[in-house]
Amino acid sequence: MKRIYNFILLLCLVQLAVAQNRIAEIRENLLGNYSDRVLVVSHRADWRNAPENSLQGIQNCIDMGVDMVEIDLKKTKDGHLVVMHDKTINRTMTGKGNAEDYTLAELKAMRLKNGAGCKTRHQIPTLEEVMLLCKGKIMVNIDKGYDYFQEAYAVLEKTGTIDHCVIKAGLPYERVKAENGDVLDKVIFMPIVNLHKEGAEKIINDYQLHMKPTAYELVFNDDNEEMLRLIRKVRDSGAKLFINSLWPELCGGHDDDRAVELHQPDDSWGWILNQGAKLIQTDRPALLLEYLRKKKLHD
Repeated sequence: MKRIYNFILLLCLVQLAVAQNRIAEIRENLLGNYSDRVLVVSHRADWRNAPENSLQGIQNCIDMGVDMVEIDLKKTKDGHLVVMHDKTINRTMTGKGNAEDYTLAELKAMRLKNGAGCKTRHQIPTLEEVMLLCKGKIMVNIDKGYDYFQEAYAVLEKTGTIDHCVIKAGLPYERVKAENGDVLDKVIFMPIVNLHKEGAEKIINDYQLHMKPTAYELVFNDDNEEMLRLIRKVRDSGAKLFINSLWPELCGGHDDDRAVELHQPDDSWGWILNQGAKLIQTDRPALLLEYLRKKKLHD
C-alpha cells in the first residue's frame, strides 16, 4: 500500500512539474527574445466547438496546445466576477438582461448557448473557476475586464495565478496609472492602440516613456504606409506585437477568413508574421497552430 501511495505522490509531483514548466515556457516566449516562436491566443476560447467563454471551450484550447485564451468579465448582483463578453446575457445564455441584474446562483441556474444559439449543458463560469482550470496549463488574456482590474487581481492572487495573466485596456497611460498604479507593475499589462485613430502615436509615446510595456495590441483597419510605420515604431522599441486576425477591420484585411475561406494563409497569417507579430489572436486556433507548426514557429 505504501508503494502505491508513493507512486501516486510521485505521479502528482511529475504532473505539477510539467504544468509549471508549461507556464514558464509560455512566459519565457512572451518576455524573452525568441523570434522563432509565435504564441497563439484563442478568442473567447474555442467558441466554434463549445460555448464562448466557457470552461469546455478553454479546456479544448488547452488540449490543442493553445498558449493563451482571451476572456471577458462582468460582475454579478452579489459581486462575483463571471466570464461574459456582452453587456447583456441575451445572446449567449438562456436568460435575458444584464449579468449584474442576477446573483451568481441565478446565473448558474441558466445555461450557455452555443454558436448557433442553442441551449447547452454548460454554465457560466466565474473568473476563479477559469483561473483554477488554467493554472499551470495556459495563460489568460483578460480583454473586456479593465473595469474590474482590482477585483480581478484579487482573484489572481487568491488562485496563485498572477503570473498566468495579461490584462489589457485601450486607455492612455495617465489614466491607467492613476486608477491602478498600485498593481500595474505586478501583472503583465498590455495597452490596446487603434493605429488608425487620432492620437495613436501619442499613446504609444507616453507608454514608452513611462512604462515600456512588454507588448502592445495593435488594431488597424488598413495596411497603408502610415499604419506600417506605426507598427515598425512599436516593434523597433523592443515591445512585442499582439495582432488580431479575427476580422478585416482589426488587421488591415489580413484576417482568419482570408486564410481559411479564401485559402490565402500566407496573405493573412503570413503577412502578420512578416510584421513581426509575437502573439496572434484568432478564431481559428487549430488551423493557425497547424500553419505555424508547418513553419516551425510553434511546438
